[in-house]
Amino acid sequence: MDFFHYQNGELYCEETRIADLAAQYGTPLYVYSKRTLLHHLTQIQQAFAAVDPVLCYSVKANSNLGILKVMNAAGSSFDVVSGGELYRVKQAGADTSKVVFAGVGKTDEEIAFALDNHVLMFNVESEAELDAIARVAASKGVVGPVALRLNPDIDAKTHAKTTTGKKGNKFGMDIERAEQLAEKVLADPRLSLRGIHMHLGSPILTTEPYAAAVVKAAEVVARFRARGHDTRWINLGGGFGINYRQQEAKPASAYADVIVPTVQQAGCRLALEPGRFIVGNAGVLISQVIFTKREGGKLFVIQDAAMNDLVRPAMYDAFHRIWPVQPRVPAPTNYEAEIPGCEPADVVGPVCESGDYLAKGRWLPPLERGELVCTFSAGAYGMAMASNYNSRPRACEVLVDGNQHTVVRRRETYADLVAHEM
Repeated sequence: MDFFHYQNGELYCEETRIADLAAQYGTPLYVYSKRTLLHHLTQIQQAFAAVDPVLCYSVKANSNLGILKVMNAAGSSFDVVSGGELYRVKQAGADTSKVVFAGVGKTDEEIAFALDNHVLMFNVESEAELDAIARVAASKGVVGPVALRLNPDIDAKTHAKTTTGKKGNKFGMDIERAEQLAEKVLADPRLSLRGIHMHLGSPILTTEPYAAAVVKAAEVVARFRARGHDTRWINLGGGFGINYRQQEAKPASAYADVIVPTVQQAGCRLALEPGRFIVGNAGVLISQVIFTKREGGKLFVIQDAAMNDLVRPAMYDAFHRIWPVQPRVPAPTNYEAEIPGCEPADVVGPVCESGDYLAKGRWLPPLERGELVCTFSAGAYGMAMASNYNSRPRACEVLVDGNQHTVVRRRETYADLVAHEM
């Protein structure tokens, strides 16, 4: 569910006209719905309430301070993968004692920063990382709280670039290796094994991978406890899918149905790291048509949002619904089928790369220079992955709350492009 809707032939975010925002702030423009953010967070909070989970919003999905402040005020904690993300959540006012620190390449400086801020636990990916945490913790006279990240060799059926739970991925360790490292933790007073961690990839549209993963997690916890570990946490990461096309995603309750009973039987606390599920459909990217052209038997819609604004289509062949902000044809229910009054077009940007596109062969109504176009489901891994490629200033971001809105990131200027260069 999201709060973007067409009313009287125009796209609205909650009670705010998208066209008004574009007129005021220009394009490309990211628009976020506060109501949608809170709706999806609440869905997870309610679905998993029986095990009193710590929900750690995944900062990498969208790290804007405005988003983080909304999450913090609504009771979310955070999952970070860098010192910079930890700094961001501190700026958002977060309780860092509930923050989980993930990532395969934590530096000593990042580990020290996290220990100084008393993070809940590090998701440990290798023996070398475990040794580094122990060393830095000893230098500070503290104990490093860790969770071993397991690679359960479960195929979550996601894109090859976003699957993380199969053997051969760079993330985690196999269960046998984790058991060896657990013994190492038990013998080291500088470390405390708080739990285990699994993240299977993203976006996952079925519950079966989680059902299998939580059973494996509970079995490992039982073995760790039998060997003397005070292991209290199961962290199943994030990865719940969202509706990019129509209604392909499952509700949070479906995942809870297969996860909660096993967590209860294991007598563990549950941590989750939802990102895309909360913010993905809470954001759209608004652009303006610059030109259209026909070449080689194809129609190209050239608009001012490019791969530097939203890299997912070029990087992952990701699908995003695209439709005019003020359409002359009603929005379809199926964006992948032939639509009356429309023709297939490639929606491309101004960047000098053949891979600069937001959609290929997409059925769209006739578009003219200056018309506004909306790319939906762009709240996750949109602005967070944006760049200045081709020396393009990054977009403005606006957070809508009913009929009010706030600029949460101003548009960059040409001067910003060179401000840090010597």
